[in-house]
Amino acid sequence: MAKAIRQFEENLSLVDIVFEILDARIPYSSQNPEIKRISADKPHLFIMTKRDLAEPEMTARWLKYFKDNDQPAIAIDAKTQFGINNVISVISPILRDKLQREQDKGMKKRPIRAISVGVPNVGKSTVLNRLVNRRAAQVGNRPGVTKGQQWLKSGNKLELLDTPGILWPKFSSQEVANKLALTGAIKDSVFHSDDIALFALKLFRVSQPDQLQQRYHLNDEDLQLSDVDLLLKITAKIGMRDDYERASNRIIQDIRSGKVGPYTLDTPEMVATENNDDHRN
Repeated sequence: MAKAIRQFEENLSLVDIVFEILDARIPYSSQNPEIKRISADKPHLFIMTKRDLAEPEMTARWLKYFKDNDQPAIAIDAKTQFGINNVISVISPILRDKLQREQDKGMKKRPIRAISVGVPNVGKSTVLNRLVNRRAAQVGNRPGVTKGQQWLKSGNKLELLDTPGILWPKFSSQEVANKLALTGAIKDSVFHSDDIALFALKLFRVSQPDQLQQRYHLNDEDLQLSDVDLLLKITAKIGMRDDYERASNRIIQDIRSGKVGPYTLDTPEMVATENNDDHRN
């Protein structure tokens, strides 16, 4: 991670704009404070990916929140290319004055240069591959697939620098860490699956009880159980007897893949609260 951050710092002067790829399910928790600190006044575009896995209404609220706070942002589904063509149209106005000044100085018209950054497994490489319309960047459903940096071309309008996923040295809270783990930004080998499954059940039993009941054939009484007993109940329901660790992995994968329905764990309202508590000091 330290190397990836250093590479980002070294290459920032080469680009016109930063593409920070966010997970639409956790638009706040997937923002890397190190990226914000390093980028400083460099134009910044949030690209919320995996919108197909997030709650549509909440995604719309996040886009409005970013707009109200003068933060350019779009939401896309890179797998189906939904919204991918909006990237150029969004960044062109942001950089219009800079590019016009270059032309006024007699400089040759050139492509916009961007650097893509984000937490691991957020979908950076998938986004870039869609933008350049070919499988140029390595893609995988696990953190750490992109090992180094590479320049990619998107027609004659855009040049992109891909980077490995970057996590920050210390998470501000256990909740942020749990959200990153649940959505796949943290390697499964570094956390206990039952801890994350219990975290997920605690949230989903309140926010999406119907989907939880349907997926695991639960009744209303089951949802009144403690989180631990509910995990044990689901373990039995899916035929894993008392192997709650294996069941925990199943629950995590079901949630990540959308089998428990679309969800968004962050709300715009939490930003003010977190900022008041010096969330990202």
